[in-house]
Amino acid sequence: MALSKIWGAFIIVSIFAAVITCVFVPGGKDVFSKMVVGKAGDTTHSQTIDSAKLSPVVAKALLTNKEYKDDDTKYAKTADGKFITYKEQGVDGILATCTSAVNLCIGLIGIMALFMGFMSIAEKAGGIRFLSRLIQPFFSKLFPDIPDGHPAFGHMMLNFSANLLGLDNAATPFGIKAMESLQEINPNKETASNSQIMFLCLHASGLTLIPVSIIALRAKQGALNPTDIFIPCMIASFVATIVAMLVVSYKQKINVFQPVILGWVLGISALIALLVVYVHHLDKTSMDSFSGMLSNGIILLIFLLIAIGGLYKKVNIYDAFIEGAKGGFETAVRIIPYLVGMLVAISMLRTSGVFDFILNGMQHLFAACGFDTRFVKGLPTALLKPLSGSGARGMMVDTMKTYGADSFAGRLSSIFVGTSDTTFYVVAVYFGAVAVKNIRYSIGAMLLADLAGIITSILLAYLFFGSAL
Repeated sequence: MALSKIWGAFIIVSIFAAVITCVFVPGGKDVFSKMVVGKAGDTTHSQTIDSAKLSPVVAKALLTNKEYKDDDTKYAKTADGKFITYKEQGVDGILATCTSAVNLCIGLIGIMALFMGFMSIAEKAGGIRFLSRLIQPFFSKLFPDIPDGHPAFGHMMLNFSANLLGLDNAATPFGIKAMESLQEINPNKETASNSQIMFLCLHASGLTLIPVSIIALRAKQGALNPTDIFIPCMIASFVATIVAMLVVSYKQKINVFQPVILGWVLGISALIALLVVYVHHLDKTSMDSFSGMLSNGIILLIFLLIAIGGLYKKVNIYDAFIEGAKGGFETAVRIIPYLVGMLVAISMLRTSGVFDFILNGMQHLFAACGFDTRFVKGLPTALLKPLSGSGARGMMVDTMKTYGADSFAGRLSSIFVGTSDTTFYVVAVYFGAVAVKNIRYSIGAMLLADLAGIITSILLAYLFFGSAL
C-alpha cells in the first residue's frame, strides 16, 4: 500500500501543479503538451534577443561557448552572429517515457541473460552454496529468518560485491536473483519479508569503493583531477549504508552490537581505509588503470572460476548457462509494467514543474537562513537521484558544464551521484521482479539513508573542496 500511495501522490500532485502552471505562470500554456507528448531536447519559446539585453554573465559565457544554460532557458550565438534564447525540455513526457522504459528493459535482457546464465552454472556446481557458507556467520545475524546454508546468502554477496566495484550491470541480475531466492522462503508472497527489506535497503544505499563511471564522466568534462571525488564518494556511501542497516535493524529489533556484526563492519571500514591510503598516492593515469583492472578483472575472474568449477563438478556448463539465461530473459520482460508505471509517475513530477518549485523553495529558504548556498547548485542532482539514475547523471554533467567540472557545485553533484542507488527504480524493479505489492517501510528506510548520504556529501564537499568556487 505504501508504494501505491506514493505513486498516486506523484500523479495527483503533478497534475494539480500543471494546472496551476498553465493558469498562473507566464509562458506555461504548453505544460500539458510537455507532460504528455514532449521529449527531452524539445525547444519552445525561441526568439532573437538584443546583445545589449544579455546579462554580463551570459555575454561573457557566449564569447567562449556557443551556448549558455540557465535552468531550462538556453542562450546561443548563431553562425551569423545573432543571439537567440529558447527553452529546452529536460526530460521525456509520458509517451516518450513509456518507450524509454521498455527500451531500458530490452537493454537489460542481454545483461540479465549473461549473468543469470553464469549464475545457473555456479548453482549447479555448488559455488553459491560455498559462498553462502562463507558469508553466513555475518549475514545470519542481519538476516535471522534465512535458513542456514540457503543460496540467498551467496546471491546477496554477489550483488553487494558488484555494487562495491561500481558494476551496475552485474549488480542488477545478482540482486534480482537474490530477491527471487528470498521470495522462495517468504511466507506471504505479496508482502515484503524482513529479509527482503534488509537486503534491498542495504543494496539501495549503494556502498561503492570505486565510482568508475563518475570518474570517467568527470574526465570527459575536463576535470583537472577526475579522481578527487573518490574518497568523499566512498565515505558518503559508507555512511548511507550504515544508516540503512541501523534503521532497518531498529525496525526489525536486530542487535547490531553483536560481536560478529561489529567485526565485519570494522573489517569493511579497515578495508576502505587501506584502499583510501593506497589510491591517495596514485596519479590520474595509475588510478584509471587500477579502477579499470579491479572492476573489469573481477568480472572475468568470476566467469573463470565458475567455468572451472562447473567443469570440475562435471556440470554440462553450456546447457546450464542456457537454462539460466532463459530465466534472465523472462525476468527482464516481467519487470516492464512496474518500470513503466514508476518512470511515468516520475516523468510527470518533473515535467509539471513540481521539482523546480521544490528546488527554488529550498534555495530561498537556505538563503533566508543565512547559510552558504553554494551547495544548492548541486541539489538538483541529489533530489533526482532517488527518482532517476540516468536523470541524476545527466544533471551532474549539466552542472559540470554550467559551473565547471572543478567547481564546488560540479564536485558536489559528482559526490551525490556516487552516494546511493536510485530508490524508486530499485523498488520498482526488484519488488516487481517477485510481484511483491506491500513493501511496508522499505521506501522510508531507503529515503532516510539517502538523506544521510546527502548531508554527509555536503559536509565532505565543504571539507575537501570548500575553497572551490
